[in-house]
Amino acid sequence: MQELHDAPLAPLTTFRLGGPATRLVTATTDAEVIAAVREADDSGTPLLLIGGGSNLVIGDKGFDGTALHIATRGFSLDGTTLELAAGEIWTDAVARTVEAGLAGVECLAGIPGSAGATPIQNVGAYGQEVSATISEVTAYDRRSRETVALSNADCAFSYRHSRFKADPERYVVLRVRFELEDAGGLSAPLRYAETARALGVEAGDRVPLTTARETVLKLRAGKGMVLDPEDHDTWSAGSFFTNPILTDDQFAAFRSRVAERLGDAVEPPAFPAGDGRVKTSAAWLIDRAGFTKGYGTGPARISTKHTLALTNRGEATTEDLLALAREVVAGVHDAFGVTLVNEPVTVGVSL
Repeated sequence: MQELHDAPLAPLTTFRLGGPATRLVTATTDAEVIAAVREADDSGTPLLLIGGGSNLVIGDKGFDGTALHIATRGFSLDGTTLELAAGEIWTDAVARTVEAGLAGVECLAGIPGSAGATPIQNVGAYGQEVSATISEVTAYDRRSRETVALSNADCAFSYRHSRFKADPERYVVLRVRFELEDAGGLSAPLRYAETARALGVEAGDRVPLTTARETVLKLRAGKGMVLDPEDHDTWSAGSFFTNPILTDDQFAAFRSRVAERLGDAVEPPAFPAGDGRVKTSAAWLIDRAGFTKGYGTGPARISTKHTLALTNRGEATTEDLLALAREVVAGVHDAFGVTLVNEPVTVGVSL
């Protein structure tokens, strides 16, 4: 187990932002992870968990405590059952499942980060969410001080949310088990209209697994959502804001604001979200509020490829990023009465 003091954290995040940690521990086995967590808990030391760093916004002052970088490895495939160690690189794991001819996560290709983060955020894109295939999560319970197994139902998954996200101080994900599908080399039924259009098929159709994965990677790359050290549009956390979910009454008020601002002929995006709620598009809101691709003049700007991504153009600070995020949140609320919520986890800072 590697240990460093006054260690920079920015290189461990996709934003490449944030100050140092008092202490940085890198764990490569479950036992090392548990030992580091117990040590911090026993001493009352603040603990920050870092996987792939793709969903973190760390303050410029850094983290006064122990940062635990989970770098465990493990890829096990038994029939259609996949088990991943928390530190496995998610994009690599998806590629290997496609090579094995198994469907269920192929449209989650290109998402940066580690496997252990996927159940926390209920990672999803292009019509798939990990909650559809996760069968069990093995985690260290800091409250009971033991390793526990949580079923899919125990994880309490919802849109970009889970039991782990709701109680972030309790569980440390160690391993994730998925139940995939052998569809004879074909993908799961395509659920996302953009993917289906790009492939020239209908929603609900299946296509070859490799074709689905390659198409998603191409779509993501066109939006700056595939990591590239040379492309500042990828120095981001992907989508910075979640798509708002509104009650029917809230959506009616929102539609009225849209009509006032953009005219009666303009209909905002609307997708059923269950329980009398409607999901709308954060990207649409941001763009229609005047924050177009490439918006900004400072070192933190909106991506030139996608309005949902806030980016570090190379010399930004976390405060630069937050100033831009706050401007976008205020502008969208002033225009449409909808409050955007950040998707990345903030450490030592807030919007």
